[in-house]
Amino acid sequence: MVFILIYVDDILITGNNPVYLKQFVVRLNSLFSLKDLGPLYFFLGIEIFRDSSGLYLNQGKYTLDILKKLNMLDCAPVPTPMVTGRIFSKTDGDLMKDPSLYRRAIGSLQYLTTTRPDIAYSVNKLSQFLSNPTDIHFQGVKRILRYLKGTYHYGLHIKPFSSLQLTAFTDADWATDVDDRKSMAGLCVYLGDTLISWASRKQRVVSRSSTESEYRALADGAVELKWIHSLLSELGLFLKEPAMIWCDNLSAKALAANPIQHSRSKHIDIDLHFIRDMIQSRFLNIQHISSPLQVADCLTKALTHTQFLHHRDKLGLFRTPSRLRGNVRGNK
Repeated sequence: MVFILIYVDDILITGNNPVYLKQFVVRLNSLFSLKDLGPLYFFLGIEIFRDSSGLYLNQGKYTLDILKKLNMLDCAPVPTPMVTGRIFSKTDGDLMKDPSLYRRAIGSLQYLTTTRPDIAYSVNKLSQFLSNPTDIHFQGVKRILRYLKGTYHYGLHIKPFSSLQLTAFTDADWATDVDDRKSMAGLCVYLGDTLISWASRKQRVVSRSSTESEYRALADGAVELKWIHSLLSELGLFLKEPAMIWCDNLSAKALAANPIQHSRSKHIDIDLHFIRDMIQSRFLNIQHISSPLQVADCLTKALTHTQFLHHRDKLGLFRTPSRLRGNVRGNK
């Protein structure tokens, strides 16, 4: 089996048969002009380090380039990307004289979330003000950059695992947006012990209760699990155990299990039936988890230093054990 990833003129080729891979590269080289760079170390700004514990995906050089472009290379580091209790609004502060600076910064940070789910919430929140950014919003961007200054050497750790269990954590922060009162939803999906998918986004509609916002987040998690399950099946990986979703809202969990339709939940009828069908088909199992253990919590709100570090470790973000190829010379 061979897997190919192509981006313009950059190609990644991998598989489980080294002999066949070599033959494939030779055949491809006979048709096109190729340059074999050997084992993977750097691809599209992402640095790859391999050791006995697995793979580390890091964007350290890319992070330092962002800091340099925004004149933040000498800034003082901070322990979290956002201050707890800080509420951003469209009416905060004075409009920036050069909004393109804000948009360039947010655009760069959005690509950084490819390997840094720990800043996904902060970047998503501040990206909501791209049309009319203010100096207060730009202070929030600088806070993220100061956090990255102290953690640019952190990367996503992909570990080998024996179990193909799919597990998801879903969470929602109800009516958190002061401008439109929409809720913030967070999702992270694990295959075995490795984080493979995550999302932090504002929900599209206003929820009338915290149960509704949590249930919508639960439905989004179920959709993601269904898609990943389908993808794994196409790759020849078949899961023996039902997918698991951990939710910290007992009412949302009860709503998924209870076939009785209540009047206050009729407006989320489609999500209700979608999740119940998956539960009845034994594809999905929903379990309750206490809020302090809810990993997706860091994808819906700003947390204290202690809480944030705990969830960052659970996301699989660790300091890369060795300086990666392609990093800035002299950086450790």
